[in-house]
Amino acid sequence: MKLSRGWLATIIIVAVILIDQIVKIWVKTSFFYGEELVITDWFRLYFIENNGMAFGFEFGSKLILTWFRIIAVGLFIYYIVRIRCRTDIPRGFLVCISLITAGAAGNVIDCIFYGLIFDAPAFPHTATLFPPDGGYGTIFNGRVVDMLYFPLVEWNWPVWMPWLGGNHFVFFQPIFNIADAALSVGVIVLILFYSRHLSGNALKITDHNEENEAAEK
Repeated sequence: MKLSRGWLATIIIVAVILIDQIVKIWVKTSFFYGEELVITDWFRLYFIENNGMAFGFEFGSKLILTWFRIIAVGLFIYYIVRIRCRTDIPRGFLVCISLITAGAAGNVIDCIFYGLIFDAPAFPHTATLFPPDGGYGTIFNGRVVDMLYFPLVEWNWPVWMPWLGGNHFVFFQPIFNIADAALSVGVIVLILFYSRHLSGNALKITDHNEENEAAEK
C-alpha cells in the first residue's frame, strides 16, 4: 500500500527531528566543548555551539531569530497540511518542504529548551541533562549544538602570495548539525528540481476539494 502524502511528510519531519535531537543530546553529554573525534581525514565530530543561523552564522537578535523560526515552522506545517492532497504537486516537492520544516524545527528546539535542560560546565567536563541546579540559560536563550565537520581539502598558501601567503586554508570549514543538513538538502533539491513549483499553482494553498465545494455552492 502506497504511503499517503500526509504520512510521508509526518514521518520525514518526525524522523529528522528525532535523529537530530538524539545526536545533539549524545554529543552534548559525551563531548566537552571543543572536543574533536576524528573519524576519517575528511569527516570529524567537533562539538561547538552557536547562537544564530545554520552552519554557525550569527546575526541580529537571538530572540527575534527564534520567534522567526517558530513562525516559519508553523507556516510550513500549515502549508504542508493544505497541499498534502494536491495530486498536481510532486511528492518530491512535498519531501523537500518537509525536510526544510524539520531542519528549522530541530534548531528551534535547541533555542527554546537547551538553556533550561543543560548546564555548561568548565573544561574538561561534559554537560548534564536536567542538572539539579538548573540550566545555563533561560527559555528561548539556548544555544544550537553543532558537530558535523567535513574538512575535505586543506593546504597552506604559498608565502609569496599577497594577503593569503602562509595562511592555512580548509575547505569545507562550517560545522553544522543534522537539522542544518536536512534544511540545506531540502532547499537545494527544491531549487534544482522543483523551482517551477515555487510559483503559480503550487503556492496556492486552496486545494481542489475546496474549489469543488465552492463551485457546488
